[in-house]
Amino acid sequence: MRHCRVMPETSAAELGTLSRLIREWFGQHGRDLPWRQDDFGAWGILVSEIMLQQTPVVRVIPRLEQWLARWPTPEALASASPGDAVRAWERLGYPRRALNLHAAATMITENHGGIVPEDVASLLALPGVGDYTARAVAAFAYGHRHPVVDTNVRRVIARAVLGQGHAGPPSTQRDLSAMEELLPTDVATARATNAAVMELGALVCTARKPLCDECPVKQLCQWRATGYPAYEGKPQAMQKRFEGSDRQVRGLILAELRASDVPVTAAEIADVWPDVEQRVRALSGLVTDGLIVHVGSGYEFPSSVLLS
Repeated sequence: MRHCRVMPETSAAELGTLSRLIREWFGQHGRDLPWRQDDFGAWGILVSEIMLQQTPVVRVIPRLEQWLARWPTPEALASASPGDAVRAWERLGYPRRALNLHAAATMITENHGGIVPEDVASLLALPGVGDYTARAVAAFAYGHRHPVVDTNVRRVIARAVLGQGHAGPPSTQRDLSAMEELLPTDVATARATNAAVMELGALVCTARKPLCDECPVKQLCQWRATGYPAYEGKPQAMQKRFEGSDRQVRGLILAELRASDVPVTAAEIADVWPDVEQRVRALSGLVTDGLIVHVGSGYEFPSSVLLS
């Protein structure tokens, strides 16, 4: 990764102090989450990271435990059908992630001997794995020194280092370079720093109501020092409303299929949503995405096993 300095406002010494204070806070206040256990394993971390995409921790933990009990290895999931993965995903949201995870398990089994790869390039080649997830697995599962950047990390850096109330639109090169400057050279300490900054953004430096008085770096925070100036950059895209959206209709259709052991007819699906045009659009999208298949006079989850 090309390194470009993006934080001239703060000296290297101050950055070192900031990251140290956040790590010390994390050691006392970090949550005891399953994927932070030393023996959790790369497969468990990969599954957790994909489940955590746009889904709260409290909803992920019970589903993650069920998944790993049922499919403790990539080969175990690859040996199941894609439909089993979608059905077991239940209400985690964005069910396409279940298909991606199944496809990733198949690729890991066939191309990597059933072992989750540890280099970022190989991880990026897996279905559903992007820049954040690849670096998170490489750093947290294998201990490699990589900057790991999510929304929480971007917000902490924007406020504490750049003096901005919001991080603005994401930029992979800029964001990774910014986090790189906070990472110590020691590999284990860098891993802890990644987790600590992420946790601070999740628990203290939150988007709407930051707990500034409880922040371990409040004396170094540039945003606080300048009087919490309003953000004047490009506005962030607003999340679309769920109620009444195609996402809601797709979820209702998937719930109908999960509740049945036989194909669900079009007439039964018609009962889940009154707007015919929206229901047909949602149904067509689910088929196009491979989340359900049309069989005879009804619909069901895909049953073919991809692993030969």
